[in-house]
Parts: sequence; C-alpha cells; structure tokens
Amino acid sequence: MKKVKLNNGVEMPVLGYGVYQIPDYDECKKSVLAALEAGYRSIDTAQAYQNEKAVGDAIKESGIPREEIFVTTKLWISDYGYEKAKKAFSASMERLQLDYLDLYLLHQPFNDIYGSWKAMEELNNEGKIRAIGVSNFFPDRLVDLICYNEIPPALNQIETNPFYQREKAHKVMKEYNVQHESWAPFAEGKSDFFSNQVLSKIGEKYNKSVAQVSLRWMLQRDIVVIPKSVTPSRIKENIDVFDFQLSPEDMENIQKLDTHKSKFFDHRDPEKVKWMAGLVR
Repeated sequence: MKKVKLNNGVEMPVLGYGVYQIPDYDECKKSVLAALEAGYRSIDTAQAYQNEKAVGDAIKESGIPREEIFVTTKLWISDYGYEKAKKAFSASMERLQLDYLDLYLLHQPFNDIYGSWKAMEELNNEGKIRAIGVSNFFPDRLVDLICYNEIPPALNQIETNPFYQREKAHKVMKEYNVQHESWAPFAEGKSDFFSNQVLSKIGEKYNKSVAQVSLRWMLQRDIVVIPKSVTPSRIKENIDVFDFQLSPEDMENIQKLDTHKSKFFDHRDPEKVKWMAGLVR
C-alpha cells in the first residue's frame, strides 16, 4: 500500500477503510475484519459513530501487528474543551483497546476548538497520539488554527468527491502542508453518482467501476481516501485501484462535474451551526 508522509513525518496509507454509518457491532466487526483481510491497513472511525469497540475488537482478532495498522478516531463536539477532550480520548482508547493512536481529529469546527486542541497537542507531545488533525474545517478556520497554535493540523478530512471537488480548500491545504482527506468519496450515491455517464464511460475504458474511477481520481490529486462498504466484494473492489492511471483528459472531464456545492450540508450555514449546538445541549 502506498503511503503519504504527513507534516510531522508520520506516514499513513493513501487509502483506508471508513466505518461511518455502521453502528451495529457484529456488522462493523465483520466488515473491518474483511477490510484487513483484503489488505487495508488504515481504519477510520469516530466517537460519534458508536463503533470504536467493534473496530478495536476486529483489530485485536485480526492478529495483524499493531504497528502495521493506522487507526484514526475523532473527538465529538459534546466533549470539546480541555478537560473533557482528555477524558473522551481516554474513553476512546479504552474502547479501541490501544496503547497509542495514530491520528486524532476534531470532528467539527464548532464549540471549544482551542481548548480541545490544547489537550490534543499535549497528548501528541506525550506520545499517546502520533498525529493530530481536523475534520470539516473550511480554509479560514484551518488557517486560524494553524496561526495561533503550537502544532499545525497534520490532516483535514472534508467532504470531497467528483461532484464537490474542493479546489480552493485543496490549494490552501497544499500551501500549509496539511494533508487533504476525503469523506463521502462516492457522495453516498446521491445525484445518481453510480450511474453518472462521464464516470461510467471512463470506467469502461479501464474495465473499472465508477467507484474505482472516483477513488483513482482523488489519489491522483494527492487526496487520501477512506471508502466505506459492508459488502465484501465491494470492500475488495475499492482497494483495487493501483493498477491503472487516469489520463489528463479523464481528469479534465471529471473536473467538469464539479457543482461547487455540498451534497449534504454547509458548515457555514447559521441554521446548521445552531442545529449542531443543539446536539450538545
């Protein structure tokens, strides 16, 4: 598996397995084991996904040496703040059954970001976390965090797919040496993603699926990807993207699909921010 070097020297696989929306313990554990058997060595979970225990059990049962697996989890906004963040981290580590974490992310750009980041910096300096980063941060919030803190985020995980390509955010991350990571690389199937004519036509050229074309497109943009599936055949399919290369023409045609709009929600929408705050109170 090809790896990317983060801004602190830590290496992570360019393609991992995400477990969002797999809250069922048995299904999640089975899926993570299938992913590890297929060759994945990066697993992305979160406190809010309610499946850290299943991920931890799968890693333990797999028998794969701990140092070979890159594990990411995230701090949820209800536990933002210096003291609460440290307690939440300890709880996540207990569920994951790990001695150290590879990557810890602020899940949302709301609430007490700075108190939480201070706690994460200390955990990083203590060797309990190898790298710290953020998720869903727009460029202005990302640069603000960088300017006023000791440790810059190693990675920013944001919604990215052919329909929402995040060119501006990508450029800023490149400038500040923050790794771009995609969530929802398939737009969760919205807007008939899997039957899109442009992606389908390109896939036919390489005998690849629409999903594989999307993943390959992001890898060629230097974006880390974490596709999710609970179907064993698709789990295997999603990692089979290193034996072909999209042409400049393919890349240009996919670029034309950009709508510049989220398929889910806008983190800058005041109503969305208010809704998120309601999840804490």
